Amino acid sequence: MNITIFGANGGIGKFVTKLAIDKGHNVTAVLRPNSKMIEKMRMDVIYAELHQQDQINKAIENADVIINAIGPSLDMSRKLKGTPIADGLQNIISAMNKQNRKRLIIIGTPTLTSKEDKNHITTILPKVMAKILYPNAYREMKKMEKIIYVSNIDWTVVRFINPNLKTNGNGYDYVFGDKNGKLSISRYNIANFIVEESMQDKFIKRMPIVFNK
Repeated sequence: MNITIFGANGGIGKFVTKLAIDKGHNVTAVLRPNSKMIEKMRMDVIYAELHQQDQINKAIENADVIINAIGPSLDMSRKLKGTPIADGLQNIISAMNKQNRKRLIIIGTPTLTSKEDKNHITTILPKVMAKILYPNAYREMKKMEKIIYVSNIDWTVVRFINPNLKTNGNGYDYVFGDKNGKLSISRYNIANFIVEESMQDKFIKRMPIVFNK
């Protein structure tokens, strides 16, 4: 399978990239100009900013699955700023529509609302905290939500809270606020969930919240 990964050298993206390569997929890693992968791996590399439409078009031209592992900055400033990640998502989707690519997996938080969500601490608390502490990230997430819902692609949003735990060896689980779940997860487990989902269609047009078991 051909997989294009935006943010392939980020905190989550580097695990997605390594796991995808380890499973035998052909990976195109999309990096910001002048950045480098943390370790050398067998893959193609394209340098692009999320506003560079031509480079985005090039990055996905052979992709069966596109993964965007770039999330908004957790900037606590109250000053309203732009929405580069949401705008970049729109550029990726535009490129997908142009090239008839259908499968997209992105990362997010429970600030993005799923139609399956039940009222629970895992679905309510992150929205409240983000709106208070990270107004710019909150604004971007809500814009991403609108972009996703009006698109006609086969999207999956992998949501999570506090991606700072280490892997405990017990794997991961997911919720929609329909049962208790932990409020944290390791980056490795997020990446593992993403790569597993890239090979199936269980969560098309769904937004699971993943957590360490």
